[in-house]
Amino acid sequence: MSRRAKRSARSTRLNRRAEMSLAMASEAMQVLREYLRPATSRVKEFSTRFLAPVTTVISPLGFVLLGTAILLWILGASFGWQEALLGAFMATLLLLASVGFILGHNDFSVDLDLHRTRVAVGDRAVGALQVANQASRSAAPVMMELPVGHGAAQFRIPRLEPQGTHEDLFTIPTQRRQVLEVGPVRSVRQDPFAILRRQVKWTDRYELFIHPRTTALDGSSAGFIRDLEGMPTSDLSNSDVSFHALREYQAGDDRRHIHWKSTARTGELMVRQFEETRRSHLALSLSTNLDEYCEAHAEEDFELAISVAASIGQQAVAEQRKLAIVTQQGPVRTDSGRMMMDSLTRIEAAAGQRENLVQVVRHTADIVPGASVLFFLTGTRTSAKSLREAWMHVPAGVRAIAIRCETGMEPTRSNIGELTVLSLGKLEELGLMLRKAVA
Repeated sequence: MSRRAKRSARSTRLNRRAEMSLAMASEAMQVLREYLRPATSRVKEFSTRFLAPVTTVISPLGFVLLGTAILLWILGASFGWQEALLGAFMATLLLLASVGFILGHNDFSVDLDLHRTRVAVGDRAVGALQVANQASRSAAPVMMELPVGHGAAQFRIPRLEPQGTHEDLFTIPTQRRQVLEVGPVRSVRQDPFAILRRQVKWTDRYELFIHPRTTALDGSSAGFIRDLEGMPTSDLSNSDVSFHALREYQAGDDRRHIHWKSTARTGELMVRQFEETRRSHLALSLSTNLDEYCEAHAEEDFELAISVAASIGQQAVAEQRKLAIVTQQGPVRTDSGRMMMDSLTRIEAAAGQRENLVQVVRHTADIVPGASVLFFLTGTRTSAKSLREAWMHVPAGVRAIAIRCETGMEPTRSNIGELTVLSLGKLEELGLMLRKAVA
């Protein structure tokens, strides 16, 4: 064996050992996390019950000032340092003066009104904050804060006369798909140096769903779901769309299906009998593994895949078709169109997941055995070999279409055996590509 081959074999063994070590370390961390979960829960409960009321009032600067005052008092009393006693006195005086700024009580009625709690990416999310003074005396100016996600908007409420009201309008940015927690609205009193800070909550917390972008599959793309179905079964029906034969009338038959020409010719009532067509049960296998999307803009490509899933799902719901969406985290709730969009909004992608598209397709085939059409939604780093392997898990007679998403790429159509592979670069191209897929 040559020296180069030996080096290659040694490198391969080292890589395997490194992968095994990382996997073992990850499993050990999960076991340790599960073992320590009861203790961490008790610590969180203790901090929430006893420490939170203090930490929400005293700022970090306040803790520093309090600690400094205590230290200076100890040094001054122990060593007789007049300078330390003077510094301790000033720090204590500043703390006591800060208390006066947070005292007081307001009798407000605060109303937080979100015009819509569900919007799409790019739409305007508008709300209104209304504050009314229900006290019998004037209310001093106060600062109101409205937490939005990880940030907070501030509203300065002017002096309000008895029964006076003040209203502010605001707009929430909707640049990306997410679920934002809005509220609760809280009034804030603090001293000029932000040593002490007192908050009073006035409203509940609301969830703002920023749904993924969708495209309407209408016009030239309308009916693509119906085009994918239509495989007849051996079952006969009295009320379907595919004509099969004529038979004699029986009690209980729908009179609308009587064939009057044949009845006149035979002298007996004859009714149409229909062949039951296969109803579409759409299933979508959506990969949330960022390793399968283009490395340069994996998150953008995943958002495109989410939008594709939402668009196909909305069309299926509009046509009252059965729908199932499965990811690495399990099935997505699709009981209604709103529930489907809310569930898709909560989905998060991550790199380094153990399961890839192949496992998701296998899970989908197990969970949805009656699917008639199965979509694979993934990125362009999913190889043709992986797509073929995923297709091997698709039951016989089920139409499979793979959609590979990469922002900005030219739309293409190809085939891997009986698997149709669509490459998509823009959401607006989805309708045309689906029509090509069923052409």
